[in-house]
Amino acid sequence: MSMPPAAASYELRVGGHLEEGLSTWFEGLAVAREADGTTVLTGPVTDQSALHGLLAKVRDLGIVLISVSLVDRPDSGPLDAITWPVLTDRLALRPANPHDVEATWQFRRLDDVGRWLTRTPATIEEHRSRFEDPPSLARTLVIELDDMVIGDLMLKVEDAWAQAEVADRARGVQAELGWVLHPDHAGRGYATEAVRGLIRLCFEDLGLRRVTANAFADNVASWRLMERLGMRREVYTVRESLHRSGEWLDGVGYALLAEEWRDNVQGPRVQSPLFTPRADGDR
Repeated sequence: MSMPPAAASYELRVGGHLEEGLSTWFEGLAVAREADGTTVLTGPVTDQSALHGLLAKVRDLGIVLISVSLVDRPDSGPLDAITWPVLTDRLALRPANPHDVEATWQFRRLDDVGRWLTRTPATIEEHRSRFEDPPSLARTLVIELDDMVIGDLMLKVEDAWAQAEVADRARGVQAELGWVLHPDHAGRGYATEAVRGLIRLCFEDLGLRRVTANAFADNVASWRLMERLGMRREVYTVRESLHRSGEWLDGVGYALLAEEWRDNVQGPRVQSPLFTPRADGDR
């Protein structure tokens, strides 16, 4: 008989002072009023579905969700060891949080953007439900320019295929990447810079061995970005993917190995938060 997964402890910070009696409403989470006028709800959450239910209860009460954070869990995620934000020459990359719903909705609702996305929610509430879903939120980063969210990134760490005898050596060794940029900021190299920073993070900070990315073949801008970053086209599929237009479209798949990155496509150094470029631009 398998044991259920151990519960993780979460901290939900909301605006305003809540009554202690609401602990029952929030599945027994401890209610603590803070001096800054917020309330912190803390306690074990059995699984991601339960966390999603708690977030829905916050919305049902009409209170402002300020932050959601893990305070203790049995197994740390791959991004926990990263010092955030990760800075590139012009941008900052950081994990997404529920505060980013409004900003990401501003570009994800656009027809030109949604044309290539897996799903296009019709309302901000649909977008919020998907965005705040814990598995989705855990693999989402946002791209900031001067503290303004201009895009988001997907970083999905996953296992490589392996034969049974060596499967343990293939766990968590690669990642699938994805990206979306607000059209208002297109044409300035921001997407290339952000994804280059993401790839460097995968290879240098997370120690992954391979990254992949996929696109519709008609999404030329996306696969050209992959090629600018040195990714190899490994797959071309013919009329494999059903688009919401009703058409069966071709697809492309690209990949890059860590050794290829080190040998051939080293880009401008990703800066740490304390890094200050020299005046002559030398890195």
